[in-house]
Amino acid sequence: MGKVLSVVVSVYNEEQALPMFYQAAKPVLDGLSWDYELLFVNDGSRDDSLRILHDLADQDSHVRVVGLSRNFGHEAAMIAGIDYAAGDGIVCMDADLQHPPHCLPTIVEKLDQGCGVITMVRTSNQSAGMVKNITSASFYWLINTLSDVKFEPNASDFFAVSRKAADVLRGNYREKVRFLRGYVQNIGFKRAVICYEAQKRAAGESKYSIRKLFDFSINTILCFSNLPLKLGIYAGGLAALMGLAVMVYTLCTRQGAPSGYATIVILNCFMFAVLFLIVGIIGEYIGILFSEVKDRPIYIVEDTKNIDLSK
Repeated sequence: MGKVLSVVVSVYNEEQALPMFYQAAKPVLDGLSWDYELLFVNDGSRDDSLRILHDLADQDSHVRVVGLSRNFGHEAAMIAGIDYAAGDGIVCMDADLQHPPHCLPTIVEKLDQGCGVITMVRTSNQSAGMVKNITSASFYWLINTLSDVKFEPNASDFFAVSRKAADVLRGNYREKVRFLRGYVQNIGFKRAVICYEAQKRAAGESKYSIRKLFDFSINTILCFSNLPLKLGIYAGGLAALMGLAVMVYTLCTRQGAPSGYATIVILNCFMFAVLFLIVGIIGEYIGILFSEVKDRPIYIVEDTKNIDLSK
């Protein structure tokens, strides 16, 4: 029996893009040397996405659908797809065609060469402005500076893993607060990097607001680095040096009490700012621990289509 490629596609309110994605991906998949399944994960869409997916599944036996009970987020949807994928290799990509399907044959070649993890790196992003490109580059610089794990700059949620690597993700990397593309680069195995140019969205708008991107960045840093917890030590040392400098300055200038009042106020404000910063960082780590302790499911499946649950 030939090898099977599972293409996992996360879907959230993509009714306009889905037909275009299917029309673009179908010829590429039919031309592969592997058999394939096109596994769509509906992440609680509020538009007609689920109906369109069911229609595609009725027309094409290669199309599988997993419907989540509500919107759990993009990463949870990808994890659901990996859990339900039956292929020898798994590709995760988006439905908006920013992740080009024409890269799939190259991915299959790398899987045939024994690669366990294939990281897709954006060389450019046609839909991103200057601010987004700068913030993305800054994010990867910061996480690589703070974390012991080094990530490929501009790596995306477009990636591929072998069945063995997918089994590791299914069995071990089940955190409630997660950075999936980081886990993929952290599990080892023979790796390959493929560069691609991100296309403009086929339709619709990005589902990531500035606030979501900020929260995502904070959670990523906290998941892969404990350096922020050490800020208290560094801040304490800095405050001690500043206090020593102020003491030396006061002794040398012999300033009276009224003139030193501003210095005291500034030092108090600085110390309280440091204190609240450290308390806030500790609070974020406690929040992550609380989410893990509750151990709620990463996702809940409401229905499936063309999925063999006996496997």
